[in-house]
Amino acid sequence: MKTKILSVITMLVVVLGLTNSTYANAANIDAYTVLNDISAINKIEVHGNVELYVSDASSDQVKVYNKYYSESALIQNKNGVLRISSYKNEKLVVWVSANDLRSISAYDNAEVKTFGTISKIEFNVDLHDNAEARLNLDAYSASVTVKDNAKADLKGSATELNLNRDIESNVRSNNFAATHYNENKVSFAAEINNELIGM
Repeated sequence: MKTKILSVITMLVVVLGLTNSTYANAANIDAYTVLNDISAINKIEVHGNVELYVSDASSDQVKVYNKYYSESALIQNKNGVLRISSYKNEKLVVWVSANDLRSISAYDNAEVKTFGTISKIEFNVDLHDNAEARLNLDAYSASVTVKDNAKADLKGSATELNLNRDIESNVRSNNFAATHYNENKVSFAAEINNELIGM
């Protein structure tokens, strides 16, 4: 009888120990820092190795899901422009909820993803270098510029879509509906300008 009681107690201790260590690991994964001194965001600029999630909200909030203060990262807000930069090997993960976001520019190896659908009257996206964006938009007017080796995957709809791109295959818009669609090949326009200047 004593052996059975000791076995049951031992099993309970082991199970509770496993549960606590699992909870501790989950808490570390879900740990984040909220930056409270940031507001009135209408544009975001992302540089470096950053994974940015964006969502609509009634008020602005920035959550950083890495050890922000121990990394060589910079997040600052000036005149409505939120600048996020990190050049470490590990991606800096940031979630921005904004009320009046109108524009996103991404550079280097940055990734931009919408969390849910972004509903805006006007929305501009500007991608450079190897930046990538996966966006679900509901906009009256959307302008998307994809330069260099950047890539965009668009979902949702817009009344007016202006698309500027260097490489046709770098933009996926099969799941995007636009009433009025205007497309410009950026490199082609640059070639024409160079030819005109050389004349």
